[in-house]
Amino acid sequence: MRRGAALVVGMVAAVGALTSGCSQPDAEVAPDVPAFRGAPQPPGAVLDSPGEPPEEAFDSNVKGWPGSLRPGTEAERDGTHMRRIRERGRIIVGVDQSQYLLSYRDAARGELRGFEVDLAREVARDIFGDPERVDFRFVDSSNRVEALRAGAVDIVIRTMSVTPGRAAQVDFSTPYLASYVRMLAPRDRGVAGLDDLAGRTVCVVDSTNVLNLVRERLPESKVLRVRSWSDCLMATQQFQADAVVADDAVLAGMVAQDPLTEIHPQELAKQLYAVAAPRGHDDVVRQVNLTLERVRGDGTWYRLYEQWLAGSLADAWPPNPMYREDAR
Repeated sequence: MRRGAALVVGMVAAVGALTSGCSQPDAEVAPDVPAFRGAPQPPGAVLDSPGEPPEEAFDSNVKGWPGSLRPGTEAERDGTHMRRIRERGRIIVGVDQSQYLLSYRDAARGELRGFEVDLAREVARDIFGDPERVDFRFVDSSNRVEALRAGAVDIVIRTMSVTPGRAAQVDFSTPYLASYVRMLAPRDRGVAGLDDLAGRTVCVVDSTNVLNLVRERLPESKVLRVRSWSDCLMATQQFQADAVVADDAVLAGMVAQDPLTEIHPQELAKQLYAVAAPRGHDDVVRQVNLTLERVRGDGTWYRLYEQWLAGSLADAWPPNPMYREDAR
């Protein structure tokens, strides 16, 4: 059982004790009387009726993307933006703080941890010789691009998949992780596959490309739009949603937190995560790609995968480098 699972089991047991009142300790809550009925929805959540059309067609096809810049020479990595980062003495990285196993705040340690957090530290290691020279800033899915455009962060490492639309707004590194969109559901909800979701509620994070996919593929389902994937997990635990549709790297963290849920193997789409930088910051992109080549070659990537994502359904190897043919 993964880290945090024991805590979740204890919480479930505690809730069961509270809801059973004077019943015997082994009494079960009736299936049609959820223990959390009446609990408030996550802050900012919006419930859409079935049939809401997607804002745009779901597109995770990166064939139209020309690829990233090769690491290049030291001179090519020593541009205006990288010199400013070095003079500052730290790199500012936009991350999540609630995606368990990927990027989350460990309450016991009081620090950010996870696969993407450690990847950011590897970037800092190559720039400064010190992996701790990172200033982490929380960004949510809806403001990742704006944070880069406004100069609030130097790069974003936050399960940001490469899509044609995003590639027109930001520059991407070569991908660092491949993940697949799948469904997660509590084991007691009677959901065995996508066909069981008609008339039920599916949770997804707003402003993600997965939202358009859900609206396309599940037009007969209600859609609960929330601000974070941890809100989706809570919504299923409180009987406000029957399933979550997300990348399996994200879903792996939910199963680790709540062993009463399971990921269904059917793949809806493939996603490639990459580090995002502001448009035109070629020196920064080259520097990040230098790190990605190093961690792929020296075994660091596999160590991080084994530490954080082993046992998940995400690919257990890094994606092949994707570089522009006409670039160094």
